Amino acid sequence: MKSIRTVCRYMAAAAVAALLFIPAAPAQDLPRFKKMVKQLSSARYQGRGYARDGVRKAGKYIAKEFQKSGVDEVTLQPFTLDINTFNGKMEMWADGKKLKAGYDFSMREYSPGVHGEFSVYHVDTLDFDADKMFADLARPEYANCFVSCEFWFTYRHGKVFSRLQKAGECNNAGLIYEWTSPIKFYKAYGEKVVDKPIIWVTPEAIAGVKSVKADVDNEFLKGYQTENVIAKVSGKRHDGCYVFTAHYDHLGNLGRRVYYPGANDNASGTAAIITLAKYYAEHRPEYDIYFIAFSGEDANLRGSTWFAGHPVVPLDRIRFLFNLDMIGDNNPVQYCEVSDAGMPRFGLFESINREQGLFKSLDRGDLAANSDHYPFATRGVPCIFLENQEGDAFPYYHTPSDDMKTIRFESYAPVFKLVTSFIERDSRR
Repeated sequence: MKSIRTVCRYMAAAAVAALLFIPAAPAQDLPRFKKMVKQLSSARYQGRGYARDGVRKAGKYIAKEFQKSGVDEVTLQPFTLDINTFNGKMEMWADGKKLKAGYDFSMREYSPGVHGEFSVYHVDTLDFDADKMFADLARPEYANCFVSCEFWFTYRHGKVFSRLQKAGECNNAGLIYEWTSPIKFYKAYGEKVVDKPIIWVTPEAIAGVKSVKADVDNEFLKGYQTENVIAKVSGKRHDGCYVFTAHYDHLGNLGRRVYYPGANDNASGTAAIITLAKYYAEHRPEYDIYFIAFSGEDANLRGSTWFAGHPVVPLDRIRFLFNLDMIGDNNPVQYCEVSDAGMPRFGLFESINREQGLFKSLDRGDLAANSDHYPFATRGVPCIFLENQEGDAFPYYHTPSDDMKTIRFESYAPVFKLVTSFIERDSRR
């Protein structure tokens, strides 16, 4: 889901490449991995979103790729969601200067459309006084204005600024959230539409601006049907199983011309579990293994939450679940999160990593509702979330530049080796 995270500094590319150089074994199938990432992030799938059915087209492609991998069965698990989309007009001007959608501005996912020209009220964050701000906004010259403020300041003063989103609370027309470049776009809370429009804008584009003009369409899709794609490789034993997950949906479109390729997020994880499926189809595992490509992750973990509530295999049979999300990067330190039930075996991951020299270290963060492992973690399933953060590709996630030009492939081989080695050793228990 990638809830709002701080975009980190770039790392030195040469040092990273040296630390992560691992010859790719044939079983890892790096050429096929790259080919699938390229396909899923292409214009054909329009960001694997909902308004243009890119997510449905991607689901069909993934099902075919699983079948080509030689798995024993492929099934679809349908579910529905409500989601706000922006597939029509998407234009904005600041003091007459046209801004570029997806680069200078984007929309908050639960925003309605907006059409018209508006004055801008800039919040004084250095000497902030909420009462004074509301008094200012009651003056005739600020009637029907847009209130502009740095996003994290509005986050820290959430109760105050939430009033500006509601009809009848104040006479402002909407809100502008200032967010540093590269500008982001989200879908996590798009299951609703608030009263007033909210626009993300870079500080450079809005600094000192007196008026803005916007022509933005939204369309709320109710009961949109999408599917989780589930593949299975049968093992020698059926009294337990391992599960690989990755979400294949992404952000879709921002207007008619801009789409979000999502090469790293998360064509990379999706392609990885398909190559893992082929590996295990050719090297029969001790236990059954399921490979689940989830839809609806960027719409607040909807697909994984649905599956966890309607599992095709009892959750207590899962020996371990591996969630791969954004592994198309080059940081020599691998970020991970582990469920409470998974912690007794986290030491095995660390031992494998040290013995094989896969990553400089495994950086374990606090468990969070930021990807598809979470609905399983909260139900007592042993699981690990692997996401390669802070490399050269990381700043571009949730932007139109998350494509084949910015993705990196160094983390694919060590992640592949880490999880396959874990299953090999854990299966002996």
